[in-house]
Amino acid sequence: MREPLVAGNWKMHGNRATNRALLDAIVAGVGQGVETAVCVPFPFLAQAAERLAGTGVAWGAQNVSEHAQGAFTGEVSAAMLAEFGCRYVIVGHSERRSLYGETDEVVAAKFGAAQAAGMTPILCVGETLAEREAGRTEDVVARQLDAVLRKRAPEAVAVLAYEPVWAIGTGRTATPEQAQAIHALLRKRLTGGARILYGGSVKPQNAAALFAMPDVDGGLIGGASLVAEDFLAIARAASAALAGAG
Repeated sequence: MREPLVAGNWKMHGNRATNRALLDAIVAGVGQGVETAVCVPFPFLAQAAERLAGTGVAWGAQNVSEHAQGAFTGEVSAAMLAEFGCRYVIVGHSERRSLYGETDEVVAAKFGAAQAAGMTPILCVGETLAEREAGRTEDVVARQLDAVLRKRAPEAVAVLAYEPVWAIGTGRTATPEQAQAIHALLRKRLTGGARILYGGSVKPQNAAALFAMPDVDGGLIGGASLVAEDFLAIARAASAALAGAG
């Protein structure tokens, strides 16, 4: 059985005081049967590393440079993130693709840089509403994944996140059946051990139904990861789904 992963993407939120309270609550409430992680803004990596060391809760970053070093003002290399003990780093999030123009090729290069530094990239794929309505969902997510697979073997992708762009931060969520259909498609292109997460307005109210799908292995959680009670409830739903599948 694949162990579920519930990873929080804090995006550009937080300060040292609110982070401390949130991390304390997560550590105090996290249970068994599911892996949990938080991907925090760069300035808070040291705080996350200090608070989460030895707790079983992993930490990571939300982005990484494709370059190892050099004159790239404002960028952060994979080696720098690894020094902070990051286990995970998100690559290819739709906000990076749409707001900052990251192409499939750039995402693939960032994936390789993170992996070479010993971290596990969480590779994000997903379609816009216009692409879904045009019937192009499968083509879009396959293209985004294949950009990595052209340079890496399928087993190199350990964690993939399907995040329909139209469901991120909108309150809209893919139905469990819609999520399962795309997860099953993606799994055919990967090895059986890959964990495929769903992201896009996951909440305690819909987590159980999503995680009950056979190819949904947890979630990449946005807004709900900033509320300890909600994040922990989602993690419990993932753990319960694994127990039910067993």
